[in-house]
Amino acid sequence: MAALAQRVKGQAATLLARLDAMVALDEAVLAASAEPLAGELVAVGEKVLEAWLAARDAAPTQRQVEGFRLLALHRQGARGDPSFNACRESCRELVYRTNCARLAEEPADAARELRLAAMVARHLVLFIDGKLENAGLGEFCCSSRPLRQTVAALPATAGDQTGA
Repeated sequence: MAALAQRVKGQAATLLARLDAMVALDEAVLAASAEPLAGELVAVGEKVLEAWLAARDAAPTQRQVEGFRLLALHRQGARGDPSFNACRESCRELVYRTNCARLAEEPADAARELRLAAMVARHLVLFIDGKLENAGLGEFCCSSRPLRQTVAALPATAGDQTGA
């Protein structure tokens, strides 16, 4: 397991460096390469989800959900770990942003969507990298069962009292 953790750490650093380089690209370069860059961004998401599954001794699926393997990998990774759902919307937004970049009619729009997609992919890499270190990461999410089941009673203040 320690060897896997080290390999994932190295992979995360490489992916983050690539994503940072992508964000820094000139608008014209981004727009001209929208299709391949969008594909690369989705592949980054898939790669980091594959690392999560490998750490859990699961063979990554080749299936697709809604036409995307990334979404199927997320679904597979969330089985048995509800806190992993904290990155579900990041996966969905990565798909959305890359689709927007591919379909953009204006170069500036394509560049903006690719930059946003790269930032979302960065968030996904950081979340899963952190989750590999701390299994409880993500339990703060609004969809987390412990959060939904906890009812916190706030103390009444003097201004809240009614009557008399």
